[in-house]
Amino acid sequence: FCPRILEGELRYNCVVDALVGIIHKKPKDGGISAVGGTGCIYTYYGPEEVKFKNLTTIFFERDLPKVMPALGLADEPVPLWWTTDFMQSAETLPN
Repeated sequence: FCPRILEGELRYNCVVDALVGIIHKKPKDGGISAVGGTGCIYTYYGPEEVKFKNLTTIFFERDLPKVMPALGLADEPVPLWWTTDFMQSAETLPN
């Protein structure tokens, strides 16, 4: 279903429109799930991690303003505490 899960996923922990932390969740060797309790490996990063700067900038500046309208909730703020997950893509994002 999702072969690139072996590379792990990124979970962005957010408070309103601010990123407060990033978790890289990677399945254990031979595993197929990055869900807690399956032996996956969690690596924690701060919100300013340069390794993810491009993704962070694109998501918060370009994509986040479109989320609530896309859900039919254009007049509502994003939730107080929420997360979003990212998987690797074969595409390269523009700078």
